[in-house]
Amino acid sequence: MTSSRTAVSVAGRTLHVSNLDKVLYPATGTTKGEVLTYYVTHAEQILPELADRPVTRIRWPEGVEQDHFFEKNLPPGAPDWLPRVTVPTPGSSRGRDTLTFPLVTDLAALVYLVNLGSLELHVPQWRVDGDGTPLPPDRMVVDLDPGPGAGLHECAVVALMVRERLEAVGLPTRPVTSGSKGMQLYGELEGTRTSDEVSTVARALAEQLETEHPGLVTARMTKALRPGKVFLDWSQNNGAKTTICPWSLRGRTRPQVALPRTWEEVGAAAAGEAELVQVTIEEV
Repeated sequence: MTSSRTAVSVAGRTLHVSNLDKVLYPATGTTKGEVLTYYVTHAEQILPELADRPVTRIRWPEGVEQDHFFEKNLPPGAPDWLPRVTVPTPGSSRGRDTLTFPLVTDLAALVYLVNLGSLELHVPQWRVDGDGTPLPPDRMVVDLDPGPGAGLHECAVVALMVRERLEAVGLPTRPVTSGSKGMQLYGELEGTRTSDEVSTVARALAEQLETEHPGLVTARMTKALRPGKVFLDWSQNNGAKTTICPWSLRGRTRPQVALPRTWEEVGAAAAGEAELVQVTIEEV
C-alpha cells in the first residue's frame, strides 16, 4: 500500500501525517483523519489530563479490527523534540530497571503519537516533576467494572455510594464513563501519600461496600463472583498501573470516548430516570 503523507503545521512544528483516509473503525467508517481531528478539537480538554504523566499507548495501525499492541517506551524514530522521561520500572516483566516514556506537553506531541495509530492513551495516577522524578500520586481512582448482566446503571448506583464515602472524608470525586464497559471515579489528592497507601484505602473502601452490598458489589477479581455485580478494582492505584486517560478514544468497535460526566447524569441513571451510555466522537 502506498502511504500518502501530508505536511501540517502543529504548535510551531511541521509534522507529516499519513493515510488520513484510512478507515480505523470499519463499523462506523471513522477514518484516521477524523480521529486526528477529534484529538485536535479536544486538545484543550485532554492535554491537562496528560500533562507530566508518562504515556502508555495502545496502537492499532491498521484499525480496530486488526492487530494491536501496547507501547510504553519511546516509539522508534521519535523526533528529538518529543518530550520524554526515564522512570524506574521495578518488577518489570522484561527485566528492565527503567523505561523511557514519551510525555505529551503540547498539541504537536499529541498529534505525533496519534498519527502512529495510538488510539488509546493510558496514564498512571502520578506525575513527574521538572527533573523527571516520579511524584506521589495526585489522585485516587476507583474503577467500576460491570460483570455479565450488569451495566452502567449498576455502575451509577455504586458510583453514588463511593462518592458519598469519599466526600465524607473530604475527597471530592468526578465520574468518567470509560468508553469501554464501565466507569472510573477520580478523587484529587494532595500528593502526600504513597501509591501503596492509596491502594490500601481504595481496597478497604471496596471491601466495605462488598460487605454491605454483597449482591451488587465485589472487591475480588474472580470472574465467577462477578455476574450481575460491579467489580471495584482498587488495584489501579498501584504505581506500576495505568488507566485510560479521560477524553481518550478507545479501540472498540465504535469510536467511543472515556468521557467525563456530571454527577447529575450519574444520579439520573442510578434512579432510572435516564440512560447512561458510552459516547462516541460524533456524539461528544
